[in-house]
Amino acid sequence: MKHKFTTLIAEDDEISFELYKARLQNFNLNIIHAPNGKVAVEKVKENNKIDLILMDIRMPILDGYEATKQIREINRQVPIIAQTAFAAIPEHQKILEMGFTDFFEKPLDETILGTIIDKYRTKN
Repeated sequence: MKHKFTTLIAEDDEISFELYKARLQNFNLNIIHAPNGKVAVEKVKENNKIDLILMDIRMPILDGYEATKQIREINRQVPIIAQTAFAAIPEHQKILEMGFTDFFEKPLDETILGTIIDKYRTKN
């Protein structure tokens, strides 16, 4: 039996996390929350059934770049999607060079988020 599609959301802002949960409720996902990059890395170590990671770039303790670097040492396959409020082209290039699979810009656009979930769910 196939497991429920599991999405790890690494987001330090509780209101933003709740917004993600609300926007994703119709996708029938198993959602795991990591309030910082360090916890995100720990969650990946503990759970090899994570199908997708939505990673905030700017977080306390361990930012999204360093967390992604450490996650890539554990799991090179899991898609990691950067969430960023910074729209500058150099930031986009850095995101992809640092091991992220893709990125989307904040504020959260429900249509883009749905497209990302559907894209990576169909690959599993």
